[in-house]
This record gives sequence, C-alpha cells and structure tokens, in this order.
Amino acid sequence: MAALSLWAAPLSAQQKTYEGEEAAALRCANTMAFTAVALESTGRIGALEKDVMLDITVRILVEHVSGTWAQKKAALRVVRDRRDVLETFDDFERFANQCLRQFPIN
Repeated sequence: MAALSLWAAPLSAQQKTYEGEEAAALRCANTMAFTAVALESTGRIGALEKDVMLDITVRILVEHVSGTWAQKKAALRVVRDRRDVLETFDDFERFANQCLRQFPIN
C-alpha cells in the first residue's frame, strides 16, 4: 500500500502530521472501518463480523499509529474525506490482506 502524508487538526490546538507507515496504517484502518459498516448495513455481513472488523481497526490505530485518540480520529476523518465510496471498496479488495500482514494486531 502506498504511503501518504496526513495532517490531523483535532479540536485541540495540537496538530499532528502522519507520514509513511503511520499514514498507511490510518488508510488501512479507515478502509476496514468503512467497509465493515457498509457491508453490515447492506446485510452482507452480520453485526458480529462488523464488530470484529471494527476491533481490528481500533487495534491497528492503537498499535501502529502514534498520537492522542483525538489526533487519530482527526486523521481518519482526513483519510475518509479524501476517498470516495468506490475507492474505499477498491482499497479493501486490493489491500485488506496486505494491511493485516503489514499491521499485525497480535
């Protein structure tokens, strides 16, 4: 997965720039979370599977992204706003397995 640079501006005065591996981890986390919610809302997966994918998202953020929770959430908003629905689904199809290898949660 290509790395990207993200600037997160949470409501607090602190700002954080994410680059390289952390930016890639944020993109993976966004892709997992967005896809989980979309698939569950269309009945393609159940609530349990969605919850597992959201747990993976949180663990990627905790284990592979530095900063405060507010900074991480702000960065996720930046990623989400840069990707449309089809791009996010395409990212999931192309990179989900790579995300789990690159950002292990065990």
